Amino acid sequence: MNSVLMNRISVGRLAGIINKRLVVTRSVSTSSKKHDTAVVTDVCEKQQSVVQEQSKVNKNWISYGFHTKDKTEDRFWTHITFFTTITLCMTMGFLFFAYMPDHTFREWAQREAFLEIARREKNGLPLLDPNLIDLSKVQLPSDEELGDTEIII
Repeated sequence: MNSVLMNRISVGRLAGIINKRLVVTRSVSTSSKKHDTAVVTDVCEKQQSVVQEQSKVNKNWISYGFHTKDKTEDRFWTHITFFTTITLCMTMGFLFFAYMPDHTFREWAQREAFLEIARREKNGLPLLDPNLIDLSKVQLPSDEELGDTEIII
């Protein structure tokens, strides 16, 4: 079993080596063409300038998407964008909502209720007046209108 496993591993390695060599090899014509040679200098100079520009940029640099050619511009706009969104928008937005005025008057109603309770206790009045609404203004249904309806008090 061990020899079968070793044979499979060696065959796999050999296949990998053969595949790499097939990919690397190129067909090149070796016939001598003495009269068909030409020298191109403009293309070489342009390629050298492109290579020099690309060598200035760090090979391992990956753009954040703000600038694809210049690393410093890309970092600058990245920092400005994140500072603006995180610090200004989110922090200032949370502060705005935290200190925003109470448009529903919920806090005002609670403060007013505490003041009214304190006033009634000071004057010796009950906390809730049983005659808050005048009884002559209240219209209750008659016994005939209620019928068999159960009344729970």
